[in-house]
Amino acid sequence: MPVAPPLAVRGGSPRRVRGIRRPAWVAATAVLVAVTAVLSLAVGSRGLAPSAVYDALVHGGDGAAAQVVRTLRVPRTLLGLLVGAALGMAGCVMQGLTRNPIAEPGILGVSQGAALGVVLAIAFAGVHTLSGYVWFAFAGAGAAGVAVYVIAARGRDGATPVKLALAGAAVNALLYSVVAGVLTTRAATLDEFRFWQVGSVAGRDAEVIGQVWPFLLAGALLVLAVARGLDALALGDDVARGLGQNVAAVRITGGIGATVLTGAGVAAAGPIAFVGLAVPHLARALVGGDHRWLLPMTALLGPVVLLVSDVIGRVVVPPGEVPAGVMTALIGVPFLVALVRGKAVGS
Repeated sequence: MPVAPPLAVRGGSPRRVRGIRRPAWVAATAVLVAVTAVLSLAVGSRGLAPSAVYDALVHGGDGAAAQVVRTLRVPRTLLGLLVGAALGMAGCVMQGLTRNPIAEPGILGVSQGAALGVVLAIAFAGVHTLSGYVWFAFAGAGAAGVAVYVIAARGRDGATPVKLALAGAAVNALLYSVVAGVLTTRAATLDEFRFWQVGSVAGRDAEVIGQVWPFLLAGALLVLAVARGLDALALGDDVARGLGQNVAAVRITGGIGATVLTGAGVAAAGPIAFVGLAVPHLARALVGGDHRWLLPMTALLGPVVLLVSDVIGRVVVPPGEVPAGVMTALIGVPFLVALVRGKAVGS
């Protein structure tokens, strides 16, 4: 019986094969991002041909189709690209910092902090526009992230993954109670808040994008700067220190970056569920666990997941639409169930 040639003869070592495939997967995903962006510009209650989208973007015009593309769908698509990338990268960093495969951007109380900021803005500051919400939501998200880290850092061992998760759960519960208390006493605030809470990239204009993109860029640079440190943390704190990593600095820098990404993304689009949970697992299956590849891959896959969910939400119940935050949850629940079943089978 013929014997199969060794792996080195058939195609190289696993490290070499993965090294060859990673750029191919990144390039293919970048193309997929472009395709989903075109779909987001062309698909809706009024379908447009790609040629009409091209004419509206390149040649301008005052026709109805051109107005729909430039004033409604371009800001919506750009925001979907930015928020999807932000939540994907934030989820990846949260999972790396906490060594928890089901961690997501809300684990440090950031999303609930943003929600409290919006509620307070509506109820007490008289703010009633999306562009006005952004700053309150971002401030609330930042304050929640800082509170979680300060609580977790107390004690001899510092901010360990377990303490971060427990502190995040405690702060989440506290903030949720405060939000619920305000909403139950102010019916008008509840009516306005529920439209933000569901999570959507619709109805946002260029002003909102202009407010959040600098923070998204800063957060992305921070998390990319600690990619090697996150790889070391995956081996444990002691091993990471032995490899020359400053564990506290990696956690602080990565945590700040993830908080900024989540805060800006949630402030602009509301709490979009499951993108930060599912996207890192999809990226890890394609490029492995090296964060130098994993973080850029999540920045590409996040927009794909969010824009596809948004496009599906536009066409499932015409002439109305389902917000992207609802669609990502509907898509993400089966993924989470499959993840749990896969872990159970593999254990």
